[in-house]
Amino acid sequence: MPIHRLDIAKLRNINQLRFLPSPQVNLIVGANGSGKTSLLEAIYLLSYGRSFRSHKHKTYIQYEQDACVLFAQLQDVDNDIFPIGLQRDREGRLEVRIRGQNVPSVVELAQNLPVQLINPDAFRLLEGSPKVRRQFIDWGTFHFDPHFISHWRDWQKVLKQRNSLLRRGRISPNLLAAFDQELIRLGELVTQSRRRYIEALTPRFNDVLAQLLSSVSVSLGFFQGWDAQRSLAEALAHSCQSDIEIGHTKMGPQRADLRVKTPLGDALDSLSRGQQKLVVSALKIAQGQLLIERGRQLVFLVDDLPAELDQHHRERLCHMLASLGSQIFITSVGTEGMDSIWPDTTEVRHFTMVEGELA
Repeated sequence: MPIHRLDIAKLRNINQLRFLPSPQVNLIVGANGSGKTSLLEAIYLLSYGRSFRSHKHKTYIQYEQDACVLFAQLQDVDNDIFPIGLQRDREGRLEVRIRGQNVPSVVELAQNLPVQLINPDAFRLLEGSPKVRRQFIDWGTFHFDPHFISHWRDWQKVLKQRNSLLRRGRISPNLLAAFDQELIRLGELVTQSRRRYIEALTPRFNDVLAQLLSSVSVSLGFFQGWDAQRSLAEALAHSCQSDIEIGHTKMGPQRADLRVKTPLGDALDSLSRGQQKLVVSALKIAQGQLLIERGRQLVFLVDDLPAELDQHHRERLCHMLASLGSQIFITSVGTEGMDSIWPDTTEVRHFTMVEGELA
């Protein structure tokens, strides 16, 4: 849903800021340390309840302040305006309000403000641990399958209980097998949802990548977390004694991964940094396409667009983003070469950040 208005208070070097963005493209320029990435961070926080820059909440709360406060007015599909807000204090307490009501979970933030981020750390999707790629899969599956989040939460709860039993030791295989029935049922539901999502994502990814990087062939493969020739019940039975010995569950959806490969091997090893950025961008744009096809709207955050990309590929990426009809926020140190890369029909609004303020 497009952001109609954004208010930021006590976030890094932004003391107090009100931002009235364009519903299309917003180009935010400024020197390093001016606060332009912090503005994107505020939007990300309003969607995920956490920062993309640090896992420690105290790092983004302004120095010697008790809390940071974020507020936005969103425009829904009926063009009605409604508020969402977030406050995080130094003790880690998080308060979320949507339409004037307190909500218990950040899940409601993600449902109301889906956000995709393309930034210099986007390479982590290729070079990071499988956990990073599982998060990518699960974000998409969450928006693709309305039942996924409840299955995922219940499966996580049962998995933690199983691991707790395993850590205690002296548990018999028969007792473990009886406990595993619910873990298997939920684990297979989670895996089925993930697989259906990747099957829907793959052709859209192929189409997007062909427009961004036609000279490279990249394939996606879904690893479910255990041998594809076995059911989850068979995999758990096979690893039962080993699980007891090591004290945790080795096989299952918690080991799922997205394999991104070229004919020469892993994309991470066979592509240049610029090509890797375009592959990751194609993955995130394809996710956005799926969401839009289901009648949803989303916001794209692009931090430091020029990094790793030449002018030709910047233009291709921007045209692809503009074709989605989504609201876009882009940061850059300067405007050189940034104005001419958008379609003529796209509204591009310019903003300048200077020491935490919009000039």
